[in-house]
Amino acid sequence: MTTPSRPTLVVASANPNKVSELVDLLGDRFEVLPRPFDAPETIEDEDTLEGNAIKKASEIAVFTGRPALADDTGLFVAALDGRPGVYSARYAGENATYQDNVAKLLAELGQLEDPDRVAEFRTVIALILPDGTGVTGEGSVRGVILQAPRGANGFGYDPVFQPDEGEGRTFAEMTSEEKQEMSHRGRALASLELALEQAGGLLDR
Repeated sequence: MTTPSRPTLVVASANPNKVSELVDLLGDRFEVLPRPFDAPETIEDEDTLEGNAIKKASEIAVFTGRPALADDTGLFVAALDGRPGVYSARYAGENATYQDNVAKLLAELGQLEDPDRVAEFRTVIALILPDGTGVTGEGSVRGVILQAPRGANGFGYDPVFQPDEGEGRTFAEMTSEEKQEMSHRGRALASLELALEQAGGLLDR
């Protein structure tokens, strides 16, 4: 018995943590290829998550001649009027580390009197073909920002983000499987797959 071939996707992200998480979420449904090492860097200068995700996927789809998958994620904090938002990855500067971004976030909240620590992670995932057609999916998860990091897993703002559905744990205190069950990225991918089904045969072109 032959096994049906899986559609091939190129992951546009150069962030190894994001790539690992996306590969885990995609499971056996797609043949996943990494971003080519010689692909030019995408300048993320759009003012929305959707705009950045589409731009990243489009550029890699054209470069490789294959369908490409990209995501953009932001942490939106109520007390900071939605910051860091679309600038989450570079909140403390273009070459900021995860720790730099978390430190800036906590410092800004610490300057406020009794801040509203409610926050929301949002992800937009785009799957774009070389001809420019494609679909997007969105996912989000609500929670609160803690006063200090907890946990050693995950990446980014995970140590200070406690999701409402996490039984009091931060994303960084969960296993990758536990996080995937409720994560913004997992929900965005589920939304993308529904859009793919509705588009019917998009990857068969």
